[in-house]
Amino acid sequence: MTNKPILVPAFELPTSAFLSEETRRALAENEQDQKEWGEQTAAQCQPIDTANAEDIPAIRLQQAEVFYASTLYKKLTDRYAVTVTPETLAGVYTEVFTPKEGVAAPNQDRVLLNFHGGSFTAGSRTASHQESIPIAAVGQIKVISVDYRMGPEHRYPAAIDDAQAVYNELLKTYAPENIGLYGSSSGAMLSAQLITRLIHESQPLPAAVSMSCWGAHAIDGDSNHTVTAQLGMAPLKLSDMAYFEGVDETDPRVIPGLSDELLSKFPPSLVMTSTRDFCMSSAVHTHSELVKNGVDAALHVWEGLGHIFLYDPELPESRQAYERMVNFFEKKLGQ
Repeated sequence: MTNKPILVPAFELPTSAFLSEETRRALAENEQDQKEWGEQTAAQCQPIDTANAEDIPAIRLQQAEVFYASTLYKKLTDRYAVTVTPETLAGVYTEVFTPKEGVAAPNQDRVLLNFHGGSFTAGSRTASHQESIPIAAVGQIKVISVDYRMGPEHRYPAAIDDAQAVYNELLKTYAPENIGLYGSSSGAMLSAQLITRLIHESQPLPAAVSMSCWGAHAIDGDSNHTVTAQLGMAPLKLSDMAYFEGVDETDPRVIPGLSDELLSKFPPSLVMTSTRDFCMSSAVHTHSELVKNGVDAALHVWEGLGHIFLYDPELPESRQAYERMVNFFEKKLGQ
């Protein structure tokens, strides 16, 4: 054993032998679908990073329209039937996802609050649909996704302010023990940050939280170096995101995992990730630290898949992830 840096020579990492033929086919199809969507977005939408701040909201809406016309979105909505309703809560734009079959009887007084992924830069009304549609349909439960403010036009803590405003509005209708939070990637970090603020302000906490493909810690650890190197990228840092410009990365309100005291007060937590996720180390460490601090926490890791794999509903592993999240909230809400 050593704590010294390890030199890893370049090598070709083959597709995992544990992936099924169904998974391999789905990955190949998804790669093509992503390519087509990316090309259409590039052809029809100005890049956000070159746009004036006042033009960015319109560009985001245009990106969403391109997404809704994509094969990716058709596959999602063909598989899962939901109704999407825009609703402004506490001055924040949200979208409410309800199963077309109706909310199940045990879930009439329950609600899930989703914070989408997208590196605090993208994902509004796109990734939010990829996260909310399957859970609303599979869980037969209402899901509210928050279109929180992001970079480059906004800075920390704008997203937490929006998340808290919507959460407080829900508390007027729902008991906290009937509210669950979940998010993937940046949405997972935002979930942890919201819980931290609620603890600081002595507000009632939600019944449970699910964090996928990130967590309560910085993007660090082995996976950040190994996966980004395989992708030909430099290791990722929080400071790479415009949204976090100028923040104090030693502040537990920014990175909740820095405080054992805060982690010890977290509600029951589900952490999910995959072995080719550059945030895997952060997710795994989040789970380890939660357990160390006495929190009821579970970890699920899928083999051979990349960051936020669960955005592809054609993957059997994604459908497993949806079921595990739904089962988790069924057990923890209303307790």
